[in-house]
Amino acid sequence: MTSEVVEDEMEFYSKAEKYWKDVPPTVDGMLGGYGHISSIDINSSKKFLLKFLRDGPNRTGTACALDCGAGIGRITKRLLLPLFKAVDMVDVTEDFLTKARTYLGEEGRRVRNYFCCGLQDFSPEPNSYDVIWIQWVIGHLTDDHLSDFLKRCKVGLRPNGIVVIKDNMAQEGVIMDDVDSSVCRDLDVVRMIVRRAGLNLLAEERQENFPDEIYHVYTFAMR
Repeated sequence: MTSEVVEDEMEFYSKAEKYWKDVPPTVDGMLGGYGHISSIDINSSKKFLLKFLRDGPNRTGTACALDCGAGIGRITKRLLLPLFKAVDMVDVTEDFLTKARTYLGEEGRRVRNYFCCGLQDFSPEPNSYDVIWIQWVIGHLTDDHLSDFLKRCKVGLRPNGIVVIKDNMAQEGVIMDDVDSSVCRDLDVVRMIVRRAGLNLLAEERQENFPDEIYHVYTFAMR
């Protein structure tokens, strides 16, 4: 649990904010030097998401998506804007959202809102989103804040909407990264937090074809 590895909650958040302020607003910066895996990542995410967007009685809609921990908009640009009529972005780093306005190009006109806010303080508008996409950012929230944020996400979903988490998973327990002030949780801990938030897991998938030296990455869909 994060309570065992995070000694000072305020410092945990302020150190992370400071870390990201010094990261260049590029795809490589967003991916910690692993910019070359971006296409593999996006293609897998698209396949995963399309399972829910296909025709059917409980099909997830395509009106609006929310990109959480959006950075400069790598996922908004390549995954969400091609599939949704409108996208909102939320990130704690103002410079990234400023860069997003040029990085996204013409299609960026369909980004309705650029929210500059940490997810621990962010509340999605109720009944607003078909998909809430949360990638490589849950490690920046304590367990309690993550659980509370997921509860607020549930309220933010439209009918048949889904919350998606895609993130690194530790082999066992919770591991602290002092460099960017984040934690990496194992699968059981993440599943427990999801349940605690009152969400039901609909699908779970391990990312393939990533470099061997990085953490295993899993994608979860829930509502």
